[in-house]
Amino acid sequence: MIEINNLTNFVVDKRFFVGIAKKVLKGENKEIESLSIAFVDTKEIQKANKKFRKKDKPTDVLSFERNLDVEDDLNEVVICPEIVKENTKASNLNFKEELSRVLIHGILHTLGYDHEISKKEEERMFKREDYYLSKI
Repeated sequence: MIEINNLTNFVVDKRFFVGIAKKVLKGENKEIESLSIAFVDTKEIQKANKKFRKKDKPTDVLSFERNLDVEDDLNEVVICPEIVKENTKASNLNFKEELSRVLIHGILHTLGYDHEISKKEEERMFKREDYYLSKI
């Protein structure tokens, strides 16, 4: 199950993002995983970033692995389209491509990838991210 919650004024193509999520989950042999994708504003993502990462600033994406002790818990990816839009100024991607990139990035985090552990893990994760981005 993949659910999408858009809590912003941005128009979100739900079918497009569900398709990306399914592609990544299938590619990682995690098709049975449940995933929630939430689009939130800058204020909300900053509150969550401060609470969970102790960083008092907005970010483009946050990821949360499901709690295996909670029966109906879902992996969750929280995206801030406003910050993603700002990111496009520094990347070579348009807004939809950058949104896709952060979604893929977030999903990979929920599946255990972590680019902050080591240089090797960073390379591994970003290689997968680039792979899935090339498939869109």
